[in-house]
Amino acid sequence: MPSLNVILANPRGFCAGVTRAIDIVERALDRFGAPVYVRHEIVHNRFVVDQLRAKGAIFVEELSEVPSGATTVLSAHGVARAVEEEAEERQLPVIDATCPLVTKVHIQGRRYAKAGRRIVLIGHAGHAEVIGTIGQIDAPVLLVSTIEDIAALPLEPATPIAYVTQTTLSVDDTRGMIAALHARFSDVVGPDVDDICYATQNRQTAVRKLAEVSDLLIVVGSRNSSNSNRLCEIGTEMGIRSYLVDGGDDVEPAWLEGVETVGITAGASAPDALVDSVIARLRRLRELSVTQLEGVSENIEFSLPPILRRPVATNAPAARAAAK
Repeated sequence: MPSLNVILANPRGFCAGVTRAIDIVERALDRFGAPVYVRHEIVHNRFVVDQLRAKGAIFVEELSEVPSGATTVLSAHGVARAVEEEAEERQLPVIDATCPLVTKVHIQGRRYAKAGRRIVLIGHAGHAEVIGTIGQIDAPVLLVSTIEDIAALPLEPATPIAYVTQTTLSVDDTRGMIAALHARFSDVVGPDVDDICYATQNRQTAVRKLAEVSDLLIVVGSRNSSNSNRLCEIGTEMGIRSYLVDGGDDVEPAWLEGVETVGITAGASAPDALVDSVIARLRRLRELSVTQLEGVSENIEFSLPPILRRPVATNAPAARAAAK
């Protein structure tokens, strides 16, 4: 049986926002001790969530599940203002792990609303980030997911429009919809291309390059990860068989029949350990060589909240009290 060529996308895996969010939970556990409560999954990856759970994080969907006085972390996807207000009313010690790029979208949306524009959010209904963004803007928000949604907006063509986008959508994902807004309305503003999440765009660009040289694409990421699903969709759109897997155990031997080159990438919330598990699985099935595509170097880092930048206190309960 011929050897298998494995090519890794570059960049792939964790982005700066995900790294920051995971660091926040781990440092909160170090500083305040277990348990630390996290509203919603800190990032959309089952492996990461299970690892943090094993260290003492407790994941909940609503603040009502958090005991009084318990340290609480808000997920990287952001939350509505109503959630922040509930935490304040309950006097919960809160650490906000919202990705700074998501926070930037919230600020943009509020600024556009204050200027009197109707706000259009390009995103996926039900996604945690979309729910949070809608709840952060002090005005009605119209959610659109397709060009058809834009055509159906109940607004006059002269209505002043401002759009913002879900950060897990790339420039490529939103280009057609932004064009449709400009075609339908005479007064449209929105963020610069540079404000689109760099990590989403970089990973999609990389997977397009990877698909050009691969017979099979494996995307490492969880089913509830929007950006991981999109990477898999791009491979399919480019005409190669593409599979989304949680890790190496999901890889089926039959996928490799007639395949010489496998491309592997990972969503922005998938750790390197899962990519390694896929490579290990392939190595058990075939002899292989591993190379990496040239790509963009990502050197962006986001700072931690001030409470977690201080030296770790020796007394966790005392530190917990200081955080209130």
